[in-house]
Amino acid sequence: MNALRVAIEHESGLVVAGIAALLEQYPDRVLVVDGTSGVVDVILYGLAAEAETPTWEPIHDDTLHNLIRRSQAAVIALGWPGSPGVHLAMACGARGWLSLDSTADELVEALSRIHAEEPVELPQDGRCHPGVARSGLTPREVDVLALIGTGATNAEIAAELFVSVNSVKTYIRTAYRKIGVSRRTQAVLWAEHHGLHPTVRPEAIATEAVG
Repeated sequence: MNALRVAIEHESGLVVAGIAALLEQYPDRVLVVDGTSGVVDVILYGLAAEAETPTWEPIHDDTLHNLIRRSQAAVIALGWPGSPGVHLAMACGARGWLSLDSTADELVEALSRIHAEEPVELPQDGRCHPGVARSGLTPREVDVLALIGTGATNAEIAAELFVSVNSVKTYIRTAYRKIGVSRRTQAVLWAEHHGLHPTVRPEAIATEAVG
């Protein structure tokens, strides 16, 4: 069996060096590589320090979100058990997670097992933050909030979603009530905080507005 090619991404160089040293004890099973060059089988993604704080208010990790969707490698989160960051990473579509206090043997065994598993079904873009599901928003309300987050006006949202401006206003009222905001600026922040991405391209709205 060929050695797994593993890239390590973490904000701390010491953590990267430490994990690499552990994995290099098993050269026949794991090869630590640079994630920016060559083929990678697994990416170990270190969660931000604040994401490991129990009192941290969960914020969508756009970097992890995009990495999972753009990389052919299995993305595995590195964090602490029970942390908000681990929960969010799994909700976003990470293949699995590993504890930062794992032993070398535990890391290698888990990497091999998780890499061999079937890929998970990714949540729809802009819908992976658990707070979106808990809010009770309908798919249409989520679409409206996502477009509000891009700076689109009510008229532009109506044109993009093929509904009337009055319908957009109704969706906005019900969405605001569900997420507990009262102003558009608050809604923009909520959309950004929860990683809402429109299912339509913002540039399409801009093109229509100019035309």
